[in-house]
This record gives sequence, structure tokens and C-alpha cells, in this order.
Amino acid sequence: MTDDSIEQGVSLTQHRITVLLVDDQAMIGEAVRRMLAPEQDIDFHFCQDATKAIKAANRIHPTVILQDLIMPEVDGLILVRYFRANPTTRDVPLIVLSSKEEALTKAEAFALGANDYLVKLPDRVEIIARIRHHSRGYINLLQRNEAQARLERANRLIRKTFGQYLSDDIVDAILKSPEGAALGGEKRFVTIMMTDLRGFTAIGERLPAEDVVSIINIYLETMTEVILKYQGTIDEFIGDAIFVIFGAPVLRDNDAKRAVACAVEMQLTMAEVNRRCRENGYPEVQQGIGINSGQIVVGNIGSKKRMKYGVVGRNVNLTSRIESYTVGGQIFISESTLEECGRHLLRIDDEMDVMPKGVKRPITIYEIGGIRGEFNLFLPEKADVELHELSKPFPVQLIILEGKHAGDEACSGSVVRMLDATAEIRADTKPEKLTNLKISVFDPKGNEITTDLYAKVTEAETDDPAAFRVRFTSIPPEAEIFFKTIAAQERT
Repeated sequence: MTDDSIEQGVSLTQHRITVLLVDDQAMIGEAVRRMLAPEQDIDFHFCQDATKAIKAANRIHPTVILQDLIMPEVDGLILVRYFRANPTTRDVPLIVLSSKEEALTKAEAFALGANDYLVKLPDRVEIIARIRHHSRGYINLLQRNEAQARLERANRLIRKTFGQYLSDDIVDAILKSPEGAALGGEKRFVTIMMTDLRGFTAIGERLPAEDVVSIINIYLETMTEVILKYQGTIDEFIGDAIFVIFGAPVLRDNDAKRAVACAVEMQLTMAEVNRRCRENGYPEVQQGIGINSGQIVVGNIGSKKRMKYGVVGRNVNLTSRIESYTVGGQIFISESTLEECGRHLLRIDDEMDVMPKGVKRPITIYEIGGIRGEFNLFLPEKADVELHELSKPFPVQLIILEGKHAGDEACSGSVVRMLDATAEIRADTKPEKLTNLKISVFDPKGNEITTDLYAKVTEAETDDPAAFRVRFTSIPPEAEIFFKTIAAQERT
């Protein structure tokens, strides 16, 4: 056969014996072809150009390779290396052919990964026997791999049904029930956690896509370990956000407490996330966490072809609203979660009344700094931030954000005091506490520095003149340089 016959390659899953001969001599190819022609279960392919051997093997998926050791284009021992380095041929049996018996050459070929050695041109009975022997072992390996692959696909499907990152004990509990994979749901009281990297959308717009994905993967990988430690069910990853359930599918009597303890440890673990980010030259990130407890509908949602274990209900939306009030490093919980945990067990750093969208009356949310009792986990104590008075305040323009969509009207103001990522602003209007802002920054001479600084109002200072404190949630590089320059000037 010629190189053109390679195009007739057969599927590996048919488990026929497929031979690829690589030899620069056409007469050797013809001789081997004639030897194998009477064998109905053997498909023969000949490659005369050693430089095309890898490509040929990738196309036909041989069950055994016969390869000459002396060829003009590529040294035979080097080609052995190539076959063993190529993922498609790494495990394929390789029989090297040589014109004479040389112990040193044979030893080197075996050391590089060859499986057998024949002096060409071998006896027909012998070469067929060796081809069948090596192919049989390889086909058995393929069958075992295929069986293992089918099992793994089945396991992946099962795990996808119940969420990709369920802990083993939860999956086992589900699968013990014969109807565990059936569509349908039930009402259940659970505790829900939602997390988000604050200001990450703006960070993502400034970085290459591969860096954005790397940062998210560092974050999700680290947080997944913590969540599974506290037996949370990860329902979904939504970009840089995580949606976690405590109390489904397995209900426990301390679901709310585990959720709060998990949140505290997740915030403490952000130090490790940012250490890894710094090592890779990425910006540091900050996490906000919201927790709520209440009735939801939980179960397998979707169709027989595609379903997932999930939850629906107004308490899911409320949890998302609570999380949206956070800045980096904060944990906010609802009153229902507070009641489930017991106020005496929690360190409450702040509480406030808010009016989330879709809620008819204000609710109270609580900033949590730690949990006592069996978990005994605490964030560092909050300290009052003493802002530095700026000798030269710089002007800003503010746009109040509705959700993540900017409004049209901007108001003027100026930053009068500042320290790191916290600032006091005096402006024409005073936005409410927890309002999200998009800020344009100018230097004292009126030159634009950035239009992409984001912040959240954390405290109302005075009414006349209107002054309020903000925490910057996303600082672009040009603003960071400007702030460092301002701080240096103030120190001199």
C-alpha cells in the first residue's frame, strides 16, 4: 500500500488489528503487505516517509506499529521517542525492525520504549504471531479503558444531576434512594449562601481572558475545599459567584451555623487566594458573602435528557439581594439566619435596615464577624478607619448605579479625606447607605484620571454639607497610581 491508503483508516473501537509499517523501502512495505494479505482480521497501512509517521498514526489509530531503525529522513531511535511522546501512540505496541541483530541497538530501543525487536525481513509466521500477540494485549487495554470511560461517564452524569461538586456523603445519600434521580421537588427549609468577588467585572475588563479565568479558578478551587469541609452543596458556579445550599439534599440540625462558620473561614482563606494571585502577577480580589434561611423548593429540575439538582423560590432571590449589599471582606446574614444560629453565638459587627427589590417592607441584615461555640471562628476585629484630611481635595463625578446598570445623571463632588480604599466625599447629593457608585476622578487641575472607579457608600457623615464615606470596590490601575501619588504628596 501507499501513503494514500492511510486515508482508509478504521475506527479503533472496532477492535480490528491495525498495523502501521514505517519504512523508507517500498519493497519492504510490499513484502509485509503480501505476508498479511491473507489475514482477514488485519488491516495494513504503509508509511514510506518517516516525517509523516506521527500524523499517519494519529489518523488510523494502529494497534501495533512496525518501524525501521535506519531511515534517511529521521533516525529510527528518535522516531521511537516521538511515538512514545505522542499521546495517541504512547501505549501502542512498537516493534522495531533492523537489518541485523545488534545487542547495543536493541538495548537502546527497549530503553526508549520499544516492545519488540525483529531482524528484517522476518518469517511470515513469526511476524503474524508477534503482531497478534502485541495487538491482543493492546486491544484488551483499550477494552478496559473503554469500560472505565463508560463508568466514568455514568458517574459524571450522576454527579451532574446533583451538582458537580457535591461531597461524597451527600451523593451516597441521594443514590441510596431508588428514586434519587427522578425529576421533581419538595419544599424544604434550608440556609442559602451566595458569594461574589466584589468589583471583579471591572477587573475582568482590563485583563486578558486567560488571566481572568485563572483568577476565577484559583478562587473557586480554594473556596470549594472550604465549602465541602462544612458539608455545603454547591448548586452552581456563576462566573465568579458561588451558590451554596446547607440543608439539601441532606438536612442537618446545624445547617445555618455551618453556613456562617463556612463563610467566616472562606473570608479568612481569601488571604491564600490573594497570595496565589500575587505569585502569578494578578491583582488581589475581595469577596462578599450573603446568607439567608427560609423555605424553598428543592429537587431535580429540567428534563430526562438534562437535569440538575437545584432550588427555586423567593428566598433564593433575597439571598442574592443581601449579598449585593456587601463590600469585600463582609458577611451579611438575614434575621432568619440569625434566629437559626442564636444571637448569642454570633459576633455582630453591624446591623442595618434595607429595602431590597421585590420586598414589601424593610428587612434587617447583620454583618457577622465570627461564630462562637463548636466552630469558634472569627475575622479580625473591625477598627475605626481614621481618614487623612487632604490639603488639596480632588474633584469627582458620581453616578448612582441601579443594580449593575449605570444611571444617566451625574452629580459633582470632591474627595476631602482618604486612606487606602476608603474615602469621604462631599457632593451635591447624599446617596443612601449601601448605594453602589460609579465614579469619575479628576486631578486638582481638572484633568481626567479615570471614569471606571467603583465604590459603595458605607456611612453617612453629615447632611449640610452632604458628606458620606465610601469603600472603593474596584480600583483601575490609573486610579491606584493617582491615589498613591496623592498619599505621597500628603506625607511630604
